[in-house]
Amino acid sequence: MPDAPIRRALVIKLRHHGDVLLTGPVFSTLAAAHPGIEVDALVYHDTRDMLTLHPHVAQVHTIGRNWRELGWLAQARAYLGLYRTLKARDYDLIVHLTDHWHGARFTRLLKPRLSVAPQSRKNGKRAQKLWQRSFGALYPLVGGNRRHTVDLHLDALRRIGIRPDETTTALHFVPGEDAEHTIAGKLAQAGVNGRYLLIHPTSRWLFKAWPVARMAALIDALTERGDTVVLSAAPSPNEMAWVAELTSQLARPVANLSGQLSLKELGALIAGARALVGVDSVPMHLAAAVQTPVVALFGPSGEIEWGPWRVPQRVIATPYTCRPCGQNGCGGSGISDCLVAITPERVLMALDELLAETGR
Repeated sequence: MPDAPIRRALVIKLRHHGDVLLTGPVFSTLAAAHPGIEVDALVYHDTRDMLTLHPHVAQVHTIGRNWRELGWLAQARAYLGLYRTLKARDYDLIVHLTDHWHGARFTRLLKPRLSVAPQSRKNGKRAQKLWQRSFGALYPLVGGNRRHTVDLHLDALRRIGIRPDETTTALHFVPGEDAEHTIAGKLAQAGVNGRYLLIHPTSRWLFKAWPVARMAALIDALTERGDTVVLSAAPSPNEMAWVAELTSQLARPVANLSGQLSLKELGALIAGARALVGVDSVPMHLAAAVQTPVVALFGPSGEIEWGPWRVPQRVIATPYTCRPCGQNGCGGSGISDCLVAITPERVLMALDELLAETGR
């Protein structure tokens, strides 16, 4: 670490929504280590709401995922505009949390006093050397489902002498008043006037989802005993089709807000729930960020690396020796036997234990 104080830092995370949300403790740890620091974020445009309103994020800068599809002139203008904006911020520190080349290019161009990035997995000696020369320090990535993603992010700070502690490693997500007001209206319109359980059964990758019939059996057990259930899902055609099949199998109708919510609204909906039941997906991380108890089903992905972070929880998985495999179902079938083996009775028992434990 340099002796001079760090006035302004840029944290770069060009990945999906959940990955971006899990960078939050990096901002909080920097803010605690250097009082008065301004910490900016550089993320893909569609993931920006994971960090906007975060108490320790000063500004959120974005790159469009479609910039590479633009003509060369439009692409050059977009990157030049972003470069000028970042250059004007005059960063002392850049923390790059992936091996994306955008981070290496901007670090070389912006020339901060200090920079850190993960060790590269790029192929070829030339690429390896260029990556190494782009940063002042590199930190190792511990793979194999042995370390949580939040801790992997914080390793970047540990590498440069900044130590996180229990007060700086919580997740934060702020839905905002507009989102909270919208959700209150949507719930009232759906006839939900009291406490509810939120089921978010899908993921961007559907091979992580529990079989429809098993999820239907769980929901029927909940509604039969009088619990109010609300459904949510992303608006993608695949997820909406999955939810349509689910609702067609239910014995009793439930409030269904699938495909109707922004990220901020989804966060507000989760914050108001007694608990969330879902799979390894963004809502699970949002639940951790707003401290809503969560029951999470894990199959092909690893719960050590991606499980709910520091929130009352029950993680349900089966002891298959092949998991976590990260594959699109067994044999590429899209169906994961390790998820099929989880029974509705087991999930219901875990949920009831969690509700009793948290008094929800």
